[in-house]
Amino acid sequence: MSTPEGPSSNDFQATEEILYEARKKIYARSVDGYFAKMRWAMVWFTQIIFYGLPWLRWDGRQAVLLDLTTRKFYFFGLILWPQDVIFLALLLIISAYGLFLFTAIAGRLFCGYACPQTVYSEIFMWIESKVEGDRLARIRLDNQPMNARKFARKSLKQAIWIAVALWTGFTFVGYFTAIHDLAGAVVTLSLSGWETFWILFYGFATYGNAGFMREQVCKYMCPYARFQSVMFDRDTLIVSYDETRGEPRGKHKRGVDPRSQGKGDCIDCSICVQVCPTGIDIRDGLQYMCIGCGACADACDQVMDKMGTPRGLIRYSSENAMENGWTKSQQWGHLVRPRVIIYSLILLVMVGIFVGGLAMRKPLKVNVMRDRRVLAREVGEGFLENVYQVQLMNASDTPRRISFSASGLPGLRIERPTEPVALAASTNLLRSLEVEAPDDTKSGIYKIRIEARTDGVQPIVVDTTTTFIVP
Repeated sequence: MSTPEGPSSNDFQATEEILYEARKKIYARSVDGYFAKMRWAMVWFTQIIFYGLPWLRWDGRQAVLLDLTTRKFYFFGLILWPQDVIFLALLLIISAYGLFLFTAIAGRLFCGYACPQTVYSEIFMWIESKVEGDRLARIRLDNQPMNARKFARKSLKQAIWIAVALWTGFTFVGYFTAIHDLAGAVVTLSLSGWETFWILFYGFATYGNAGFMREQVCKYMCPYARFQSVMFDRDTLIVSYDETRGEPRGKHKRGVDPRSQGKGDCIDCSICVQVCPTGIDIRDGLQYMCIGCGACADACDQVMDKMGTPRGLIRYSSENAMENGWTKSQQWGHLVRPRVIIYSLILLVMVGIFVGGLAMRKPLKVNVMRDRRVLAREVGEGFLENVYQVQLMNASDTPRRISFSASGLPGLRIERPTEPVALAASTNLLRSLEVEAPDDTKSGIYKIRIEARTDGVQPIVVDTTTTFIVP
């Protein structure tokens, strides 16, 4: 009777190769074309905003500043406090549904054009190509033994990468610490521990992700690559290879109809693979690793121009359009469908709530709390007094003067403060408020209204309710 043999070392090795595919460095070939221009337009657009926004000034302060120390977020003339967290939640919901909508219409547009991973990978690859040369030059440089020329080029590339990464980390921290103060602290070597940590951490993340990991982030680390398929359908525009037109692939001469030789338009040059930043072959069909950047479409169009065949062998299209041979007008006509309508309606509602909430938001916030140390006390002139703590918050850049009034009981009056309370811009203040009622008021707990009113031609009025106790 034979005994079953256990798994061999070769079995474990095969399993390991399946679970953990060894990375092969991708040498993306540079390409020019419509989609490449669009990607670089987005690089310039996003980075001008990211690097430039912290340096803008607004009424003597930084225009956009998320000041965690004072718990105030400045957005030009708008100041948000912790109590305004609902607006942040709405903004995140709007961003999510915007992403869902764009994905349902045209796939991974965000990934291909606006994702920070894509943007910084483009910047770092551009630096690499300028220092080390084009694709073939980089391959030759990596394959040759270390020498003075190779060391100099590699060192120069790394130095530029590190400089860009550190400047990116510095800018990131500049959104949370006033960037002019941060720059002064860098010059005088007086950065705090946390500022130093976040500059180095964010810089290291930029350097590692854009300089080395690149497509690994998109393929294995990004969760969006995994759940995007639930937002796709057969009418979603994706970068697609026209198999009917391109197959069977094979080389043929320029000006010769490939059909006469039993071939398709694809000459199997593999340039579409060489330009892909994630190293996939779009001719194998839809793959979750595809970020929808359109580099393969640009490259293929250039090859088609050289071969004298029509463009669009690789193009943005939908599965239904490819299978049914739809024209562009038919293809665009199928973009409006139930899920797109639902996403659009939800997005419009969320944007309406967000804009409406900001428009109706009052820059003066008042919170009245009873002083629990004294329920009620007798004062002179035949009055009973209740004491409250009033928290005032001026959520604007304009100083305010606040006056108080009380209603809800006959003879109710504000004893202190008698003069308007000065409230500086973008500050909060806690003041004691003494409210009195005639001592012949019947015993009980009464609901009263406290009104706070600002001075000026267009006063801001905020009222709140509390209780007045008559023992």
